[in-house]
Amino acid sequence: MNFDLHCHSNVSDGALPPAQVARRAARAGVEVWALTDHDQLGGLDEARAAARAESMRFVDGVEISVTWRGSTIHIVGLRIDPADPSLVAALERVRGGRVERARQMARDLQEAGVAGAFDGAMRHAEHAEMIARTHFARFLVEAGVVADMREAFRRFLVPGKPGYVPHQWAVLADAVHWIRAAGGQAVLAHPGRYGLSAGAMAALLEEFRAAGGEALEVVTGSHSSEQMRHFGALATRHQFAASRGSDFHGPEEGAEFGSLPPLDPALRPVWRDWAL
Repeated sequence: MNFDLHCHSNVSDGALPPAQVARRAARAGVEVWALTDHDQLGGLDEARAAARAESMRFVDGVEISVTWRGSTIHIVGLRIDPADPSLVAALERVRGGRVERARQMARDLQEAGVAGAFDGAMRHAEHAEMIARTHFARFLVEAGVVADMREAFRRFLVPGKPGYVPHQWAVLADAVHWIRAAGGQAVLAHPGRYGLSAGAMAALLEEFRAAGGEALEVVTGSHSSEQMRHFGALATRHQFAASRGSDFHGPEEGAEFGSLPPLDPALRPVWRDWAL
């Protein structure tokens, strides 16, 4: 079956409402689909209903922002209970501080010669409390400062560049605990994006496993073919299951549904024991 277990709607930093994301996934041939908005569960009801209308099987998900050794990493939770009170409360805490961080990002961009960034980014945020770097990237494209989203991040929104403001997110062990307590499985999202050394990655995987993490996202939109092979090998070596997801955010903003290769059949898929 065609699984896509990582994508976003405009409830967090995606460009489209959950129902439109569902239709786009279905049109691309996705059969089992998860919505995994950042630190947010508010789009799941709409997504679930839309998936049912498209005859897709739906997986309740979330992507939790974590600070680990000074780096931001993301943990996807799959098959969570979105009504779990502890998870709901924890995500509300994690979301706190996004607006003030956005104001500082805008001040930094102003000093770099880019005016109006706060209001411009907010126009792209469906929910103000979920303001994120992606919304600033869309503003920079809209304002003609950069040609595309990739350039926006490269020039302005990554460590060492104007517009990047670090934020203290959740603790890794806490994020995994919240997911597991809500009945879900914890997946380390797009590990190739973090730029970690081999030693740091080994330490992250060890800590993730000790906390109860179960899978690595091997096939994802930001991974090259070489990275997919590399992280597939790491999943096998460290006895993790493997997951697959486009990390779709919007049209022409990275990977599209239906554009990814399947998991290597030698890997153990995260969905192996699911009753579908």
